[in-house]
Amino acid sequence: MPRLALYAITVCVLAVVAAVISFAQGNLLGIVWVLLAGLSSNMAWFYVRRHRAQTAQTAG
Repeated sequence: MPRLALYAITVCVLAVVAAVISFAQGNLLGIVWVLLAGLSSNMAWFYVRRHRAQTAQTAG
């Protein structure tokens, strides 16, 4: 798995944890954390798919 995908997954997990904590405290700032989690998960999928396409192209 590419390094950028791992970083994006890490950011996604941390953003989800931050959103849960924020909503548990009654803070509406958790919406920003949810949006960040969505963005970072999309980035992770993009990097994984790009890596798979590149390896498939070089394999034949």
